[in-house]
Amino acid sequence: RVDGFRSAAAEAGADLPDDRVAHGDWTRAGGAALAARLLAGPDRPSAVFACSDTMALGVYDAAAAAGLRVPDDLAVVGFDDLPEGEWVHPGLTTVRQPIAQMGAAALRMLLRLGDDAGPGTRADPRAELRAEAPREELATTLVVRGSTAPPGPTA
Repeated sequence: RVDGFRSAAAEAGADLPDDRVAHGDWTRAGGAALAARLLAGPDRPSAVFACSDTMALGVYDAAAAAGLRVPDDLAVVGFDDLPEGEWVHPGLTTVRQPIAQMGAAALRMLLRLGDDAGPGTRADPRAELRAEAPREELATTLVVRGSTAPPGPTA
């Protein structure tokens, strides 16, 4: 997710320095702690992309604690489209993954592993791990809700 975000930022002409990327434990509290650190700096971001909706809700918490309003002072985007994203105010803009398609793709990969072993044999999962792993890309969808807005004049 971080690599995808970095790639999209680069395509848009934005430079994303390493000190603007924080790694956490994927919890709401962890997201809040990381966001608090980013928001307390002298060069506060105008937007935060969190790698999960759970962490994005922590960004909401940190923004509120810092006296910032979402999206007026800080835009927030999450990832996963959890139901909680619709329950907060303003609703969380998020990236929705095609969960059913992901499950089907995983099943296809497992079936291929079994086919590669040949009839009547069991595939060695370690052999597949040593070989180049199959890759399948599935489209995601941006679900725009109230946590994003065009940047203000000082952004």
